[in-house]
Amino acid sequence: MKEQKYDQLLGIETTGTQEWSLHLAQNHPYEATPYQALDVLFHEYEWTDKDHFVDFGCGKGRFLFYLHHRSGLSGTGIEVNKKRCEEAESNLLRYRERNSGKPDSIQFKCCPAEAYEVDSQDNRFYFFNPFAVPIFKKVVRQILASAKQHPRSVDLILYYPSTDYLQFLDIHTSFEIWKEVKIPRWYERNKNERFVIYQFHR
Repeated sequence: MKEQKYDQLLGIETTGTQEWSLHLAQNHPYEATPYQALDVLFHEYEWTDKDHFVDFGCGKGRFLFYLHHRSGLSGTGIEVNKKRCEEAESNLLRYRERNSGKPDSIQFKCCPAEAYEVDSQDNRFYFFNPFAVPIFKKVVRQILASAKQHPRSVDLILYYPSTDYLQFLDIHTSFEIWKEVKIPRWYERNKNERFVIYQFHR
C-alpha cells in the first residue's frame, strides 16, 4: 500500500519531509518511517498490550498511530519542533474521529528529548535517527536510570541506525543486541534498511 493510501486509511497526514533550521542542528529533519518497513517490523517483533512505547522525534506521529491501528498499543510521542507537535495533535484529533473518540492511550509531548522524564511504564523506545549522538547518549542514560530505579526490561528499536548510535550502545551501555530485522529487497540495495533491536534485562 502506498504511503498516501495508508495515511488515508488511518485518517492522518504524515507524508513528506521537513526543512530544518540551524538553531535545531542537534535535531535531525523530519522523515516518517516507511509503512512498508513498519509492516515488516510488525511481523518480526513481538509485543503485548502491557507495553508502552515512546517515539523520540515522533514528528507527525505515524509510528504510534500505526501501532495502535494494528494492535491497540499505547504510546507517547516526543517532538521538539512546535509545528510538528501541532501536526501530530491534529492527526490525533482526526484519528480519534475515525475511531469513535479513541484512543486515549496516545499522547504527544512538545519538548527536547533529553527533557522528557521517562515514566516507569515506558518499556519500548523507538528511534529513527532523531537527533545527534550527544542527545542520544543522554536519552539512553535516562532510560537506563529509569529501568534500574523501577526494575523492568526495556527495548530500544532503531530504524536505519547510525554507526555512532550502535557503537555507543555496544561499547558504553549494558544494552545487548537482540534482533536485526532487515527490510526485504531494500536491504540488498542499502545495508541501513533494517531495524536493530537492543534489550536491557532487569
